[in-house]
Amino acid sequence: MTNNFHFSHRLKVRYSEIDGQKIVFNAHYLTYIDVAVTEYFQEGLGLELGETDFDFVLAKSTLEYKNSAYLNDWLTIWCRMGKVGNTSMTMNCMITRDGAEKPVLLAEIIYVSYDPETKTARPVPEFVRAKIDQLENGIFS
Repeated sequence: MTNNFHFSHRLKVRYSEIDGQKIVFNAHYLTYIDVAVTEYFQEGLGLELGETDFDFVLAKSTLEYKNSAYLNDWLTIWCRMGKVGNTSMTMNCMITRDGAEKPVLLAEIIYVSYDPETKTARPVPEFVRAKIDQLENGIFS
């Protein structure tokens, strides 16, 4: 199930993230993914976001809820780059709960390489493509 993922980040569900049914409120899953994607770029790719000539913005998110997470659960957010286009990058994510066989959530997130000065899309830089290719074991080579 997780053998195609080369990066993951763990976090623990906090009290403020559960709802009246005592399960994680659905909007928090996007926050979990955002935290893991930031770590993918910073820890996994070794990029210092804000310090390089690379920025990206969210263009689309598709979430498929499979199971629930609960207070104090340890979650692993798995990330892999599925595709890098000219200006866009498609990230596949999966959230699993420690000790559970089924995933909690599957996601497809599309980001666009972004120029903050012109506020427009721009091509994904070659140095970013190279780092993604290295982390993802040459799937784009």
